[in-house]
Amino acid sequence: MLPITEQDSLYPNLSSLNTKEIISAINTEDQKVAIAVEKEINSISLLVDHLVLKMEAGGRLFYIGAGTSGRLGILDASECPPTYGVPHGLVIGIIAGGDSAIRKAVEFAEDDTNQAILDLMEYGINENDFVVGLSASGSTPYVYGGLLACRSKNIKTACICCSKSSKIGNVSDFPVEVEVGPEIITGSTRMKAGTAQKMVLNMVTSTAMVKLGKVEGSKMVNMQLSNHKLIDRGTRMVLEQTGLDYEKSKSLLIQFGSVKLAVDFFKANL
Repeated sequence: MLPITEQDSLYPNLSSLNTKEIISAINTEDQKVAIAVEKEINSISLLVDHLVLKMEAGGRLFYIGAGTSGRLGILDASECPPTYGVPHGLVIGIIAGGDSAIRKAVEFAEDDTNQAILDLMEYGINENDFVVGLSASGSTPYVYGGLLACRSKNIKTACICCSKSSKIGNVSDFPVEVEVGPEIITGSTRMKAGTAQKMVLNMVTSTAMVKLGKVEGSKMVNMQLSNHKLIDRGTRMVLEQTGLDYEKSKSLLIQFGSVKLAVDFFKANL
């Protein structure tokens, strides 16, 4: 039986609709995604709690995936250092076919069941780490093989997919299976399935970073000061917490490189 992500669209006449009708249909389908994700909150919570335990013990988070799923993992991993000030090696995204597959599909790369563990071993993966397999269908050979190999090496795993009772879910310690239904364009899993995976990824790393102390209140106090907008945001945070004027707050922020370090210094020298 075909996974639900490959089943026929509920809109067989899509190509005969006008522009507004197509867009409205896409919007109708997109509204189903958040509801489907909500049903998996317990599963996502279990994943995050175990991930945080690994990270607190010095472990890393790895994503493995192919195509859209692989690219989403890389996107999430790449945004953690600037947002939370963590090292680039803490969250790592790996895509079938290597970095060239980020921009251009590499034929048959996702069909290799042995390559994912080889890719992971290049990073010296060990029992302290945590691996999340990303696959819309839940059956991608690259991901399945990688998770199976990790299990044999006593490495904890999870998956984020869009099909219930999935193949990768069966070999994951913490499966998250968000069933969003058939895509509006049959099999185009960059749409609802991709949106669902992105939503879950947002939850996973955002919650983990809060639990790890990288956020205070709701503020990104460890963000990298990589542009003028972020320097201004950081300056206003320092100002709010210290009572200094804008220019003194900015000077303190630039001196110490993060809101947290600047505020900690100020408080220690009152």
